[in-house]
Amino acid sequence: MEEKIKRALEEIKRGSAEIIDYERIEALVRAFFEKGENFFVKAGFDPTAPDLHLGHTVLLQKMAQLQKYGATVQFLIGDFTAQIGDPTGKSETRKKLDKNTVLQNAKSYEEQVFKVLDPKKTQILFNSAWINELGAAGLVELTTTFSVARMLEREDFEKRYRSQMPISISEFLYPLLQGYDSVELKCDIEMGGTDQKFNLLMGRQLQRVYNVGKEQAVVMMPLLEGLDGVNKMSKSLGNYIGVTDEPNSMFGKILSISDELMWRYYELLSSKSIKEIEELKEGVKNGSLHPKTVKEELAVEITARFHSESAANAAKEEFDRVHKQNNLPSDIKEFSMKAPVWIAKALVDCELSPSTSQARRDIASGAAKLNQDKINDEQLQLKSGEYILCVGKRKFAKLKVT
Repeated sequence: MEEKIKRALEEIKRGSAEIIDYERIEALVRAFFEKGENFFVKAGFDPTAPDLHLGHTVLLQKMAQLQKYGATVQFLIGDFTAQIGDPTGKSETRKKLDKNTVLQNAKSYEEQVFKVLDPKKTQILFNSAWINELGAAGLVELTTTFSVARMLEREDFEKRYRSQMPISISEFLYPLLQGYDSVELKCDIEMGGTDQKFNLLMGRQLQRVYNVGKEQAVVMMPLLEGLDGVNKMSKSLGNYIGVTDEPNSMFGKILSISDELMWRYYELLSSKSIKEIEELKEGVKNGSLHPKTVKEELAVEITARFHSESAANAAKEEFDRVHKQNNLPSDIKEFSMKAPVWIAKALVDCELSPSTSQARRDIASGAAKLNQDKINDEQLQLKSGEYILCVGKRKFAKLKVT
């Protein structure tokens, strides 16, 4: 029994950036193994965009681990707080989202999370259910639990205050409302990214203020680096892998990460045990395993999680066919345009580059090709004919110019 508890706690600690009140987590896990008692783990997601990416699933993976050791996951969709917008890390007030957009995004989240979480041990909750019931009197009472001076200790608020950048009152309400979620849900553990520490600690304080009878432990996970290996994974930076990406795209993106970053992804995203990952590392170190083989294994695992085993294997076969044999993909999107077409605009209109300025950078770096040859002239005008365009190793398009 002790060995099982030890292994469970090692898995829970794996990859975490910081844990507050580890002793409480140890007691909860011990109570599960010894008495069969369950506990509640909360994580909140504001549906500000329709799709999740692998950076979001770092939390989901950790919650899935906790489900094996007694946790009932409270997957909280912040449909109310998303309309305010989390001010964390922001240098200006975020634009308010309309309710319909929030609800549409929330629906897509519900469909995506069960690719990772066990639905039998998961509650999908919406914080509008209790925040709408809080009313004006309840909201005023909530604001009395925390001072403006304490709120301005928060780094991003302090910077904006000193720079005389506006801070709306609603932004002060955001961490209070997130903390109040913990009061309503009476959760035992709350999870979030390292950038959420202020908000997560608010939950502990408010559980104490409202006499919930417990103070939640906090597990903070690091922010996953994107494909560039530098910045956190973000749609706005274009360095993300979406959980709804097509299998070929998902597989190819994972194969594109550096060998060093691969281990970070294994630690935070793979369901392999610590021991199994250490064995892979040792294999690469002693030369018995090639890094690309190990990376392919990771790509198959993650692609299979969000699609299927057969789709992941088919994506691997397609990747091998295209890149090892220097063939073209079997399913290239086709476009038609009128001659003449400026090459940079063709790359944009064929959805290979996000803008003409980026297209020009792609050409300058040698990443853009026309009929398998590098494009050397960024002012090239395409005449009538059929062309194969590509940017990088994964993005292809057929273009018919008439």
